[in-house]
Amino acid sequence: MPEGHTLHRLAGHLREAFAGAPVRVSSPQGRFADSAALLDGAVLEGAEAWGKQLFLELADERFVHVHLGLIGRFDVHTGLAQVPDPVGQVRLRLVRDEAGGRADGAAVADLRGAITCELVTRERRDAVVAAAGPDPLRADADPRRAWARISRSSAPIGALLMDQGVVAGIGNVYRAELLFRHRVHPLRPGRTLRSGRWQEMWEDLAVLMAEGVRTGRIDTVRPEHTPEAMGREPRRDDHGGEVYVYRRTGQPCLVCGRAIRTEGLVGRNLFWCPRCQPTFRSRAVG
Repeated sequence: MPEGHTLHRLAGHLREAFAGAPVRVSSPQGRFADSAALLDGAVLEGAEAWGKQLFLELADERFVHVHLGLIGRFDVHTGLAQVPDPVGQVRLRLVRDEAGGRADGAAVADLRGAITCELVTRERRDAVVAAAGPDPLRADADPRRAWARISRSSAPIGALLMDQGVVAGIGNVYRAELLFRHRVHPLRPGRTLRSGRWQEMWEDLAVLMAEGVRTGRIDTVRPEHTPEAMGREPRRDDHGGEVYVYRRTGQPCLVCGRAIRTEGLVGRNLFWCPRCQPTFRSRAVG
């Protein structure tokens, strides 16, 4: 499932391609046809992400709410001499014609495979946002909201970080890598963390995810652990990017050399280093 940086990057592409221009809205697949007819010809005023949720705002405070899920894609193409026919099961298509006030050709965005694509009011959009945790990529995010949940919970921090109501936008890669970088075992109870440690984790996460928005990939290793610095082969994985523990089960830790471990938690795999992320043991007595 795409992580939060992917949605923020996508929102930026959609704004660049369509914001301020009237758009042709259609549903070649047919599942969004009634709503598309209501929006066709409206000006797209903006696009924003909140965690893994994407919102397209059109005139008169109408929003298209999109959640890509596991297989969804929203492909944006700009600078086109002509608009191509849709290919495959396109749920939502946005088109900006060359005559739409820009000199850079036409633009097309095709949404396929999303688990959510619905026309909603501002009230509904605000309700979805209110149910989500703070998003590290948003300037208006408040990490204290997440800390209020974490500091009271006996659930593993590895589960809490994947709860979109605690922190919005973290997926399995950022979860694994953040915990490694801060030497936190994924099964450590949330309430055992110190507030200072959480603040450090939040600030680190914001930097890592912002870099993901910029590059379109997840890189989490520090300069001294890059392939060039260590004289090792670059990572080869369909997720791309250089990481410490994610999908590196059985491979040596880049820091200490111990084999990376994995274990299931709430339907997803955890990855950690048993030496760099030792099991938490409370010092409480009785």
